[in-house]
Amino acid sequence: MTRHWMCQRVGGHVFSKSKSRLLLTDLLLLFMMTLGLWSSPVSRLLTYKSTCLSASVSQRANRPITRLYSSTSLAASRLSRPYQFHFGASWAAKPPEKSRIHVPFSPNTAVGRWRDEMLGKWKNATSGDAGEDFFFVTEMQNSSGVSFGVADGVGGWVDSGVDPSLFAQTLMYHAHRYSRHGWAGEPEIDPTQEYEERERVEGWELTPYKCLECAYHGVLRERLVNAGSSTACLISLNASSGVLRAANLGDSGFLIIRSSAAIYRQPPQTHFFNCPYQLTKFPPNMVPSDHFADQPNQAAQYETKLRDGDIIIAFTDGLSDNVYTPDIVAICSLVARSGGSEDVQAQVMANRIVEYAQVSMRERKKMSPFSREALREGLYYRGGKIDDVTVVIAIVRETV
Repeated sequence: MTRHWMCQRVGGHVFSKSKSRLLLTDLLLLFMMTLGLWSSPVSRLLTYKSTCLSASVSQRANRPITRLYSSTSLAASRLSRPYQFHFGASWAAKPPEKSRIHVPFSPNTAVGRWRDEMLGKWKNATSGDAGEDFFFVTEMQNSSGVSFGVADGVGGWVDSGVDPSLFAQTLMYHAHRYSRHGWAGEPEIDPTQEYEERERVEGWELTPYKCLECAYHGVLRERLVNAGSSTACLISLNASSGVLRAANLGDSGFLIIRSSAAIYRQPPQTHFFNCPYQLTKFPPNMVPSDHFADQPNQAAQYETKLRDGDIIIAFTDGLSDNVYTPDIVAICSLVARSGGSEDVQAQVMANRIVEYAQVSMRERKKMSPFSREALREGLYYRGGKIDDVTVVIAIVRETV
């Protein structure tokens, strides 16, 4: 993404209750149950006080609680999931430019290994290189849902001798890392189990908003990323409730299609034309106060309940600058009518959309979304905008 860049663990406390020690309230409750006084007001009061005591201990923790996990004792792992999600991903890098600085992560580094694994998972029909874009898709803790997202590195950093792709890849790497250990909703426990067993549930609820913050701080700590900027769009899908939650910063975004109609499209966030909100890491010799420096807490949040057959499309601006929403809907409808499994359909949709975006960005006689926005700003720009493009598609199925 070439544009203005100068416009700018989870630690946990483990609370456990010793099996060899009972609280005084537990002894009193046991004695009262023996005498048949369980339903008395006194016993209810003791129960209430015991519950509040346990809750107050947890509430004093400043950070999410990380609990120990035992797969043999957790009945939640056997819970049925009413929603299933089928994914496809496709991407295409713009043609190499003479000014492009490409110093990728070594395959021997953690981010480099993860990058190659992520690109190798998908049957992408366009190119092997995602350019300055990147993405991720991962299952969340205990199959509670799926988290995915896209990022678009800001190409203006090339003028400062920085490879813009490093920031976007590292941001997605840390988003993937945190999402794997987070729950799409509240951690699931079996209420019939003993207190000690329920406390062994591992992890915490992780929203896209919180994930974006954690991932950004991960980039700031990364020594191999000296500087850079990126937009970001993170989404989580809850397999139990069918709830979609999203956090978007900048002009990447997502679209929800239902019954061959677009029911929602995430509005872009921009400071001015072609200058989106962006997470930034400044080099040590640069004064941040001289430029726009957006923060994760400025991300727009969205939440909705999904239905069977819904299609969610996360994309970078290489798509939104060149393809209109009705064209995206038409492509998805044509692929859906062609048949095949949901996994195949999702991948074909992603491939076709990226291919169409590549054709559109090279069209010089057509009014593109980017040229239309330029005209609104009093600028003349004809045709599409050459850029990297990345698309991740999810198809929703209700199984119950």
